Amino acid sequence: MRTKLSQFSFELPKKLIAQYPAVNRDESRMMVVHRDSGKIEHRIFKDIMEYFDDGDVMLFNNTRVFPARMYGQKEKTGAKIEVFLLRELNHDARLWDVLVDPARKIRVGNKLYFSDENDNEVLVAEVVDNTTSRGRTIRFLYDGTEEEFQRDLYTLGNTPLPKYITRPAEESDKDRYQTVFAAETGAVAAPTAGLHFSKELMKRLEIKGLEFAELTLHVGLGTFRPIEVEDLSKHKMDAEYFRIPQKAVDVVNKAKENNNKICAIGTTSMRAVETSVSAEGFLKPAEGWTNKFIFPPYDFSIANSMVTNFHPSKSSLLIMVCAFGGFDLVMEAYQEAMKEEYRFFSYGDSMLII
Repeated sequence: MRTKLSQFSFELPKKLIAQYPAVNRDESRMMVVHRDSGKIEHRIFKDIMEYFDDGDVMLFNNTRVFPARMYGQKEKTGAKIEVFLLRELNHDARLWDVLVDPARKIRVGNKLYFSDENDNEVLVAEVVDNTTSRGRTIRFLYDGTEEEFQRDLYTLGNTPLPKYITRPAEESDKDRYQTVFAAETGAVAAPTAGLHFSKELMKRLEIKGLEFAELTLHVGLGTFRPIEVEDLSKHKMDAEYFRIPQKAVDVVNKAKENNNKICAIGTTSMRAVETSVSAEGFLKPAEGWTNKFIFPPYDFSIANSMVTNFHPSKSSLLIMVCAFGGFDLVMEAYQEAMKEEYRFFSYGDSMLII
């Protein structure tokens, strides 16, 4: 049984961490990994058309990233504080779970001030609770309407690019760090496998007869939290909100009955559907929170193919991909990807496992 964290380790050259997306969404590179034969192909993402037929289904996570990274100042000292909005706890009270950096300077009762580019004070928040070493709960003190509050949050917030993208967020990231099918706001990170789909490619897939099923899983930082136990059975994932509507269930189960391909676009789509499987092995509608952690050995019930990016060493994402594609084959594919200088992580290249 491959359940030890250290087995999922590899050394990634820093130059392979993508700092920008491909010029065109559907022209990133795509490694195709065949589970039955072990064959590995090197293609371009829009070639994905060739691997699917009429009646096959693609499962998309339609979560939308909100501009979760804000920069404020601490009262009195004026110290610059980064505030990362994790999730809204109470809509009416405007209570949010956040990460603060540097955390040692921020205590319960402190006020934080957020100003626009002209130094006009727009929002004020008060720290009301300490949750973890970096985590805090804050309450926005705001008298305007909900619409005005959301507008100000969006104006002040920055695209929450992961820290391994070492450049500041740019205007173009507002569009490119968002899938073309993003609809339900709530994620603090993009479901990155979906970033490779362009509107043109979606249309061509539709014309070919593919069915699309949309679900929602709001990607939180739990997805990226480092695993700190060697025995994977002892790792606890942070819970993330998900919803699988009846419409998606109908599309997926029809394809399953007809033995069509069902392709999970990304690890988040895969986690969502594996969270809600009936006793007969079919998908069922669901809404709630999932902390499902998938690691080998694992029997997948819904999807029989998947699109994913290249993930960090020892991450829950890589471990799930190994559970799906086979440990030896996926780790071999990663060595091949490094040799061929594929681009890794959020803005990087893709892998199709069939």
